[in-house]
Amino acid sequence: MNTNVLQSLKDVGAIYEVIDCDPSFADTAEFCDHYGYLSQESANAIVLEGKAEPSVFALCLVLATTRINVNKVARKRLGTRKASFAKAEITKELTGMEIGGVTPFGLPENLPIWIDDLVMTAPKVIIGAGSRNAKIYLSPEYLLKLPNSYVVEGLSMPLVTE
Repeated sequence: MNTNVLQSLKDVGAIYEVIDCDPSFADTAEFCDHYGYLSQESANAIVLEGKAEPSVFALCLVLATTRINVNKVARKRLGTRKASFAKAEITKELTGMEIGGVTPFGLPENLPIWIDDLVMTAPKVIIGAGSRNAKIYLSPEYLLKLPNSYVVEGLSMPLVTE
């Protein structure tokens, strides 16, 4: 884990477990399948980009059993007419982390962190650790101690299964 992530965990007094991960299994579905964790206890950290001049960004944290409600809730919070997932290069530039390892810990303080209300109902959640070779397992209460973090009701909606 990078030093920013470790310092951020320390700053909020987090009690957590580090789960080592083969980088080829860093994406949430593959991680859960390979290591035997439940998707209900796994959360995805995704950077959204609001299309504006200049663009506006937020990191969204939603359970793996859901998807971000981009067009209704997130876009309105960004205050833009259009919003989408930030490209991998932009995510890395903003967070210093690769997709599959993004975490809300260790982020620049000017990047808002929106936590779906369902994440807060899980006893513990597995999130990225700042790199694709580890995950963090902790109580979601520590997420609220991060600067610029907000619980957003309805940020996610259930995944549509075929």
